[in-house]
Amino acid sequence: MTDTSRDRSPVATEPPAASTRDRILDALERLLLGRGLSQVTLESVAAEAGVSKGGLLYHFRSKDALLAGMVRRLGERSDQQLQEAGTSVAEWYLQTMNVGTTNELALFQSTIAALRSVDGQQGEVQQAVIEMMRTWDDGLRAEFDDPVQAEIVRLAGDGIYLAALMGLPQPDPELHRQVVDRLLGRMPARSPGLPDEGDSV
Repeated sequence: MTDTSRDRSPVATEPPAASTRDRILDALERLLLGRGLSQVTLESVAAEAGVSKGGLLYHFRSKDALLAGMVRRLGERSDQQLQEAGTSVAEWYLQTMNVGTTNELALFQSTIAALRSVDGQQGEVQQAVIEMMRTWDDGLRAEFDDPVQAEIVRLAGDGIYLAALMGLPQPDPELHRQVVDRLLGRMPARSPGLPDEGDSV
């Protein structure tokens, strides 16, 4: 996804100190990216965040709750990036990945690994993912009169993201643009040498 971040503040100010909750989630993300899910424990996250284990448990009562908190924050980041991008939800959802999203992809890969480790039982991580997906689904449905078309766009976007999670090759940019135009009902650009519809042959 394209990095569209920009400074909206008229005057530079000192950034506020991160809350304990955010420091804990930051520590979790660093450990997931550096060591992987299997090496992450409540103790290691607490140590990385510079808090006691009791301090961590005050905010997150279990490892599942900690991972669910990370998923919800990733969703909040996506919402903020969407607002800054100034595009429709559908255009945002259908974007291909770029280098700037490498860390977020790795974190979602950790989320998938966590989901696969719960033996089919719905836990906090799965519920957090469901809530995030439902929010995006609601946004897509609000943009389309036809719920079937909204679902097609959602499924296409899910496929693009899943391919990125699996490390598969990204689609050809021009072909991807044409796919997005088709899904969003835009008139495709005329191919060189071909007449417009209605032109006499």
